[in-house]
Amino acid sequence: MEPYRTHVMLCAGTGCVSNGSFRIKETLERELKKHNLQNEVAVVMTGCNGFCAQGPVMVVKPDDIFYQLLTDDDITHLVEEHFLKGRPVQKLMYTPPAEELPVPKMSDIGFFNKQRLIALRNRGMIDPEQIDEYIARDGYTALAKALNEMTPEQVIEEIKLSGLRGRGGAGFPTGRKWELARAAKGETKHIVCNADEGDPGAFMDRSIIESDPHSVLEGMIIGARAIGASYGHVYIRNEYPLARERLIKAIKQATDYGLLGKDIFGTGFDLDVSIHRGAGAFVCGEETSLIASLEGRAPEPRIRPPFPVESGIWDAPTNINNVETWANVPDIINRGAKWFSAIGTETSKGTKVFSVVGKVKNTGLVEVPMGITLREIVYDIGGGIPGDKEFKAVQTGGPSGGCIPQSLLDLPIDYEKLAEVGSIMGSGGLIVMDEDTCMVDVARYFLEFLKDESCGKCTACREGIDVMHGILVRICEGNGKEGDIEMLEELSEAVKDSSLCALGRTAPNPVISTIRYFRDEYEAHINDKSCPAGVCKALITYVINEEKCKGCRLCAKNCPQEAITGEVKMPHTIEQDKCIKCGVCFDVCKFDAVSVT
Repeated sequence: MEPYRTHVMLCAGTGCVSNGSFRIKETLERELKKHNLQNEVAVVMTGCNGFCAQGPVMVVKPDDIFYQLLTDDDITHLVEEHFLKGRPVQKLMYTPPAEELPVPKMSDIGFFNKQRLIALRNRGMIDPEQIDEYIARDGYTALAKALNEMTPEQVIEEIKLSGLRGRGGAGFPTGRKWELARAAKGETKHIVCNADEGDPGAFMDRSIIESDPHSVLEGMIIGARAIGASYGHVYIRNEYPLARERLIKAIKQATDYGLLGKDIFGTGFDLDVSIHRGAGAFVCGEETSLIASLEGRAPEPRIRPPFPVESGIWDAPTNINNVETWANVPDIINRGAKWFSAIGTETSKGTKVFSVVGKVKNTGLVEVPMGITLREIVYDIGGGIPGDKEFKAVQTGGPSGGCIPQSLLDLPIDYEKLAEVGSIMGSGGLIVMDEDTCMVDVARYFLEFLKDESCGKCTACREGIDVMHGILVRICEGNGKEGDIEMLEELSEAVKDSSLCALGRTAPNPVISTIRYFRDEYEAHINDKSCPAGVCKALITYVINEEKCKGCRLCAKNCPQEAITGEVKMPHTIEQDKCIKCGVCFDVCKFDAVSVT
């Protein structure tokens, strides 16, 4: 059979699947067959493409044409025009060309321009459920090199020289961790892949597994060989069914190919990998809590030392890295430590995967060199703020991260720079906020999340976060009082200093950073009983401007409380005793007649 002239790379990550990409695949194949094109155009279901805001997305190879926001109804016309007649459909492209310009390629889109892919090197390029496609892109060549050409000590030294740091949040040097695990005494050793990301709005690990599960497995096998482990575990949250399914298939395929199991590559090295489903506890981001859960106990941290590399799963030496860390390993072994360490900054080498969400036009998953600025991510890659509103802050590091203000938009992103301004790298969540965001409410929201996720073992964490959350609730409800800000600062220090694990030690970051950079908003809530952003319901009032109101009655028809009165084509008013401040009138008004005071 002649090779296909065209490959259609259709995203089948969770976001695109939820928007119907499997249905689109069926329609594509049916329409291609109808026009006798099934032997000329191949449909490949890939993992997450990254540009989640525009899903379902599809890239046509080899021309690199990027289609977006597809529906079933688009496919018949698309197949007839593009694949039958050779006329790409401009209206379905992200960036339609001007008349005098050629059809734009995927690389012309700003979202992709500044990215550099290492952990995500195969995203959108292969079918993640086919091991042969991974192998065709040099998959498992790093494993062959590590087992046949390098000693375990040489593998560890290469990872050390690369400067790779753990991408799960703490940023501990990966090679040093492996070195400690290898040196630990114990006949049985374990490696663990932590795929239990629990940050709101974060989906880095999920997308890597959905796009390229074999890259994670290959990294784990290399790591197991380096430290002398014979048992591997993937701890993945139960809310990731698609990622788990693809990982199960990848493990079976690797075992069938002799890449897992007994006597791998004839070297006498054995490794089995099992999957453990987590119940979604945020505290399992802490290693000893994860180990407790994996063993069937309540996920609570324990005092360290001993560290897991000395005494982990069932008291055996255990090395834990997250998904992104493992996915970097094969490329480092293949291309060398010098190549990897040339990317990034002096202390933060390589790239970092971020989920960019919130008040930004181009939400999605990006991989960028360490040292890139926040401005480049928010504006060059993210496309800026919807509605051309003002950027206000960005939170890095998930719910335990800090909020970085507009004045620091040109901050280079690396572990040290983020720590200097009161934030953390975390696992890679990045939440963008605009002028309509109340920073006191942001702190309240994340403290509520952390309060619920605390395991309760430490008094400082259990009680301290609860008290801080109560103060923030009171401030947002208009009952703040003098001394509340100082009390929050004092409690923050106490929780940081007295908590056993990183959840408690980093929990005050949203409070500390918002007070540090947005103290005026706290003071407005407490002293003026007002919310400058117009978010806190107890401190705002919706009013209708009589001069702007046209009497169209759209607000009255949509008000759930029937709190808006007025005759047709006459100015309307809001009965404040009935108003529940839901904001529907503000949202539906076409004349900007409704305002928040």
